[in-house]
Parts: sequence; C-alpha cells; structure tokens
Amino acid sequence: MTSGAILDVARDGIVVFLKVGGPLMAIALVVGLAVSLVQALTQIQEQTLVFVPKIIAVFAALLLFLPFMGDALAGYMGRVAARIATGG
Repeated sequence: MTSGAILDVARDGIVVFLKVGGPLMAIALVVGLAVSLVQALTQIQEQTLVFVPKIIAVFAALLLFLPFMGDALAGYMGRVAARIATGG
C-alpha cells in the first residue's frame, strides 16, 4: 500500500468521523448554550442542570441520525474492505 493510499483512507476516515460525530456534538453545543443562557438570565447557578437536557437531546438526536450514521460507517467499511481485497 502506497503512502497516497494510506492518506486517502485516513482522510476518508476523518471525514466519516466528522459526519458521524458532528451532528451530535453540534446539538450538544446548542442545548448547552441555550441552558447556559437560561441560567444566566434567571441567575440559577446549578452546575448539574445542563447535563439532563443535553443527555436527552443527544439521545433523541442519536435515534434520529442513527440510520445516516450507520450508512456512513457501513460505506466506509465497504471502501476499506474493498481496498483490502484488491491489495491496495
């Protein structure tokens, strides 16, 4: 396997990682920001308050995006397996 092929597989893996993890991280960021804004406006300084809405939102997003995530990971595995089968 040449260095160019290794870089292609690594680049593809990073892109798939961002496709799979990006939406969940973005939703966690938005929910955390919204709860922090509510905390700042109401002056409630409870540190654990942000975790429950964030966990619920990420779990709901995981259920929503799971088919897309599975397709992205299966496609990546198919491309890697095809490279292995062809020898490079």
